[in-house]
Amino acid sequence: MLEITRLSHAYGKHQALTDVALEVARGEIVAILGANGAGKSTLLKAIAGLIRPSPGAVVRLGGTDIASLAPHLIVERGIALVPEGRGVFGDLTVAENLQLGAYPARARDGEAARLAHVLQLFPRLTERMSQAVRTMSGGEQQMVAIGRALMSRPELLLLDEPSLGLSPLLSREVFRALKTIRGDGVGILMVEQNARASLDIADRVYLIEQGRNAGEGAASEMKNNPDIQRAYLGQSRAPKSPATSSESGSLP
Repeated sequence: MLEITRLSHAYGKHQALTDVALEVARGEIVAILGANGAGKSTLLKAIAGLIRPSPGAVVRLGGTDIASLAPHLIVERGIALVPEGRGVFGDLTVAENLQLGAYPARARDGEAARLAHVLQLFPRLTERMSQAVRTMSGGEQQMVAIGRALMSRPELLLLDEPSLGLSPLLSREVFRALKTIRGDGVGILMVEQNARASLDIADRVYLIEQGRNAGEGAASEMKNNPDIQRAYLGQSRAPKSPATSSESGSLP
């Protein structure tokens, strides 16, 4: 569904991305792992058209190159971004935020059914439809942000740090919803600081280091990779026991 090759971007003299390539299939969750400053958010913004990739980049959705399209036209093609910090309209109600998500022409047919589906995904929004979003918790605001993106009828959902600032309970609720969204056939490309949680629900993973592809593989394999565990899951190499050290001839 989404195919990216040779995607580069620079902020002045700083090269943020260099020849990044990745793919996301329909109904697949793909996680991007990398250190702070690796270029992960820049990658999502480039796909969404918020920043322009360097010449030569190819960004295809369903076989059509969208790299040169304006952001609103990319939304019309079927890509929705939930940015870091959510980007909700705080002074508007939940209902108004969700209605804004259905503004694209592609989203107007079946709007009522999609709203019902969003409220099924996030039941706690049902009783808060008339509430100003700024008065809600961070987790509830994230639900509004994801719901608003879904109202645009996306084929691909881009998520930048969906669990940032959320309680463990609300994080689990959001990740459960993402699995349901995948089951609906929507592709998901996710940047997430909670590597363990993203590996638990992702199908595949790409590693980005200093703006370049540094590896890829099935999430189940990545989760059991010692290098990934040390770098992203906070697990260090187990120390050798005294017996083992003595047998190897080294000091305990």
